Amino acid sequence: MQNWITDFMEQFGYLGVFLMIALENVFPPIPSEVILTFGGFMTTNTDLTVIGVIIAATLGSVVGAIILYWIGYLLNVDKLEKIIDRWGHILRVTKGDIHKANAWFDKYGYWTVLFCRMIPLIRSLISIPAGMSKMKFPMFLLFTTIGTLIWNIILVVVGAAVGESWESIVEFMDVYSNITYAIIALGGILFLVWFFRRKKTA
Repeated sequence: MQNWITDFMEQFGYLGVFLMIALENVFPPIPSEVILTFGGFMTTNTDLTVIGVIIAATLGSVVGAIILYWIGYLLNVDKLEKIIDRWGHILRVTKGDIHKANAWFDKYGYWTVLFCRMIPLIRSLISIPAGMSKMKFPMFLLFTTIGTLIWNIILVVVGAAVGESWESIVEFMDVYSNITYAIIALGGILFLVWFFRRKKTA
């Protein structure tokens, strides 16, 4: 996949960066670390500039985030309630649990979006609950753009700084991503244990 991504970007330049990052947001298994660090490297041996790559990557990322936001918006809490009505007794989830989660996101959602835009995998998926909670679209756009811009600037600038050694940054980011995935998995397991114990006690 890495070779396909880099070949595509070399062929299409800024448009390639834009399309790859937009696709990465909708399809998280595509690694943004490869796209951004290689984009930074390309500024050292092509006509591309660091600012241009950052702008193209940010636009692509925001477009991808908007797509997922509206998917979440169409799902909405009401449709989740219908699912809970039918399958809640199996999943051991109630409408109250859904509304509590939604209320939490309403309270902390903006900052959650900002920081999650800098965490692998979650950076893409966070747009869905933002849409489901009906987060104000202009505010979603603002916070997702800020978080995205920070992430893009760091990786593109680092890619440009290390030049041909950009793949070593990707290897480092792979370690960071794996640690993040492990923490997410552990957190998910602990949450499920706590959730089902609370249900059993209730």
